[in-house]
This record gives sequence, structure tokens and C-alpha cells, in this order.
Amino acid sequence: MAMSAARMGAGDWALLGVLSVLWGGSFFFAKIAVAEIPPLTLALGRVALAAAALGIVLRARGLAMPRGCGPWLAFAGMGVLNNLVPFTLIFWGQTRIGSGLAAILNATTPLWGVVLAHLLTRDERLTPARLGGVLAGFAGVVVMVGPAALAGLGGETAAQLAVLGAALSYGLAGIYGRRFRGQEPLVTAMGQVSMTTLMLVPLALTVDRPWTLPMPGPASWAALTGLALLSTALAYVIFFRILARAGATNVVLVTFLIPVSALLLGTLVLGERLELRHLGGMGLIALGLAAIGGRLPVLPGIRGSWIRQAGSSRAGRGRAG
Repeated sequence: MAMSAARMGAGDWALLGVLSVLWGGSFFFAKIAVAEIPPLTLALGRVALAAAALGIVLRARGLAMPRGCGPWLAFAGMGVLNNLVPFTLIFWGQTRIGSGLAAILNATTPLWGVVLAHLLTRDERLTPARLGGVLAGFAGVVVMVGPAALAGLGGETAAQLAVLGAALSYGLAGIYGRRFRGQEPLVTAMGQVSMTTLMLVPLALTVDRPWTLPMPGPASWAALTGLALLSTALAYVIFFRILARAGATNVVLVTFLIPVSALLLGTLVLGERLELRHLGGMGLIALGLAAIGGRLPVLPGIRGSWIRQAGSSRAGRGRAG
């Protein structure tokens, strides 16, 4: 029997906000580290350190990893879609395009997510409200980052396609990760980064030959540590918890919140100025999230709006399924 797509509760939104801060920091950490550490080596260091940290937590909590080939093959598939492909593509892309343009291209993840969920699942269907919400959220990201970031469009085509490919891979990961529902998120996160580490070792050694490079400085090591412990180990535990509770379409909405988190952190911590376009972009993102979550307010006296009709028909299909 098909289940209707899960609805986000207050706790899920709070976790999504925390995740947006952790993943928003990954762009900052990566921009620092990639100046001295090649992309594949950086990706390897990120997942290897995360696996070590999660292993310590697993042992402390008395949790065991599953046995047999099946679960580990599933972890490997998740590692390819959620780590190996997007990490290397984004890190490589960031060596050639600015972080603002990378953030805009990465914000296509929810668009890929809702389309893929519609095509590949039975319970997360595409509705007019959901599609409109994704487009509004994407527009909000573009407005927030600003038109200056779009000036780089067309210059480094390969790098831009790489970041778009990473966004597509993240969308696929959200669908693939549904199979881990019911499993402890800490175990899933550990399995994923462990298998990614094994896959990245031969690639990094062959392509980057890190032993031939100068030793990175303290700033790069600090950025790598933050990338591994905060933006990977902790972030993926939260990611799999949200995925299990709220579904693939909802978990990829974090991409819209990442620029908001980065902007608010810059304003509060670094004293950066909040501009009118930032507020406008956040408003569009909020509108988009409300539409996707089925929480758009309907004006009094207006009945049968297409938004409410879409929500009712979706609920009806869920009950009928």
C-alpha cells in the first residue's frame, strides 16, 4: 500500500534549519581547503575523518554495523550518489567558478528532487503547488545571491555542468536513501561514509598523488576538520533522520535554506549588511517552502483553489492507496 508523502512537523523544520547551517558551512570550509588540497584528496579526507568520528560514537553507544553483503552494497550506492559524485564535482567546480554561482546551481537540487520523486516513487507525486514552490524557492536563492553571481554563466561551462551534475546526484540520493527508513541514522551515516572512503582511496592516490604535494597549512587542516566533523559526520546523521521521517522531497529543501543560513551567520557574526534583496529572496524562499509543505494560506471566501484542491486530491490518493 502506498503511503502519502510525510508532512514536515516543527521538529523536522528545526532539524532542516540546523542541517542548512552545517552544509552552508561546507562551502566556506571547502573554499579554504581546496586552495591547498586537491579535490579528490579533500573529499577522501572529509569522509575518512567523518567515518573515524562516527565509529567512535557508534562504539560509545554500543551500536553494531549490519553484516552481509546486501547492506554494504546499499551503503556503497548511497556513498556514490551522496558523497563520491557530488563532493568531487562541487570541489572541482569551485576551483573554477565563484561560490555564489555554485550556490545558485546547487539550489536546483529540490527541482531535480521533486521531478525524480514523481517519476521514481508512488507516494511523492508532483503537484502544481509543489512545483510552484520549488520554482519560487529557486528564484529566492537567485535574488538573495544577487545578479552579479550570474555574470559567470557561460564562462566555465564544464565547471557549471559539474555543479549541476552534483545537484542531480543529490536528488537521486534522496530517492535512493528511502531504503534506509527504519535504520538507525548513525549506522546509515557510518556505512555511507565508510564505503565512500574505500572508493576514494584508489582514485585520490592515482589522480592527485598527494604525497607529491606540499603539506597544507593550519588553515586548510582546520577547514578539513570542520568539513569532516560538522558538515559531514553530524550533518549526515541529521540528514538520514529527516529523510526517514519526512521523505526525499522534503529533505532536499535544505538547499534553499543554505544561502539563508550563510547570510544570517554573516550578518550576526561578521557584521555584514542585510540588504533589501536579501529580505526579498528570503520571502520567496519562505513562500516556496510553504507551498511545498501544503501550508500556503488561502484567502477567506475563496474555496476550491488549485492549491487546496491539489492537497485534497493528494490526501485522497494516499487514503485510497
